[in-house]
Amino acid sequence: MTTFADLQLIDPLRRALDEQGYKTPTEIQSKAIPHLLAGGDLLGTSQTGTGKTASFALPILQHIAELGRAPKKGEVRALVLAPTRELAVQIRKAFAQYGRFTKASSTAIYGGVGYGPQISTLRRGIDVLVATPGRLVDLINAGKCDLTGTQFLVLDEADRMLDMGFRKDLEFIVSKLPAQRQTLLFSATMPGTIAKLAKQVLSNPKRVSVEPVQVTARNISERVMFVSKENKNSLLFKLLDNSEIERAIVFTKTKHAAERLAKKLGKQKVRAVAIHGNKSQNARQRSLVKFGKGSVRVLVATDVAARGIDVDDVTHVINYQLSNEAESYVHRIGRTARAGKSGTAITLCESEERGLLTAIEKLLGRKLTVDTDNPYHDDVLANQHRQNHGAGAKRPDRRRRRNAGPAAFQPRRPRRRSRRSQGAPVASR
Repeated sequence: MTTFADLQLIDPLRRALDEQGYKTPTEIQSKAIPHLLAGGDLLGTSQTGTGKTASFALPILQHIAELGRAPKKGEVRALVLAPTRELAVQIRKAFAQYGRFTKASSTAIYGGVGYGPQISTLRRGIDVLVATPGRLVDLINAGKCDLTGTQFLVLDEADRMLDMGFRKDLEFIVSKLPAQRQTLLFSATMPGTIAKLAKQVLSNPKRVSVEPVQVTARNISERVMFVSKENKNSLLFKLLDNSEIERAIVFTKTKHAAERLAKKLGKQKVRAVAIHGNKSQNARQRSLVKFGKGSVRVLVATDVAARGIDVDDVTHVINYQLSNEAESYVHRIGRTARAGKSGTAITLCESEERGLLTAIEKLLGRKLTVDTDNPYHDDVLANQHRQNHGAGAKRPDRRRRRNAGPAAFQPRRPRRRSRRSQGAPVASR
């Protein structure tokens, strides 16, 4: 069995790992760390909860320790890009924990808070900068962040960053980095867009994959409940009456739905808070702290938080509304069954969401178990799904309407040619 000592990690890092109870490396750590210590680029495919953060944080911290000097003023030695504020905070926390017996400094910068403290930290120089792309671009354009001396670049959750529209920001940031650097790209899924990005930013990378792409953890019990739209709230309230649901994350599609649902749960005497993009960073952090400490039992969240919530002992994930992106299902339910524990994922599916459920089942390569043991089970809807959306059904075409319900399977109307395409003159701006 491989140990952290076998991976040639330095003593300060092994001491920190031992303090946190980490005895043996995970599969991705065993595969990635030796290659990264040797200085190579890496393309990693792994699901959440596999120990991915340590697989890149430990080698970077070791390289920084071996430099033997503090960063110069304005210098950023390592840059880690993450899609959300929550994930950036989580990664920075991991660097602080793993590097506690080294002299490595780290910080996280993101939007929703003031620029002043972030600029002051960058001016002093930093070993590890964890950032969201949008705020980092703002600081670069303002002349407050210099990446010309950066030696390490990590793109974490790269597929999510592209989904959120950060492609141009990523290309801009990469253009500000030196050509000679070590680059790591991690993604839970590997669509063509990620393969193209990897080709642009990586140099002869090693490919590491520790799980079949887009497969959920084995220790998560998954089931779907078919329910009419008018009974959905009642079914959710009934589920939360069960004392076995000790700590749950309930996912909605929109920010407004999350806020409304949290208020409805409160009226049902269920202690709940909402977390979504409209809330300030401080408000989001307060909600996470309350949820983590157990002062609230239910966290109602949108997909912006699906990959950034790292709370222990989440017993259940409930998909109150399905996302338009089938891949989000994997990341949502990955919030439970952390650190080898078991968990339960329950999906509530109404009529308009049958197409989205089919997309998820096609992604997983299997059908979700149908749970009929509830007073609101819609047997007609369940039969319709079984008959009309079998294993061979196609996933909704993302180029079609974003609310990919049953209508997404209808033939597309011919697109009208614009005057521009017909050669009509266009006025210059």
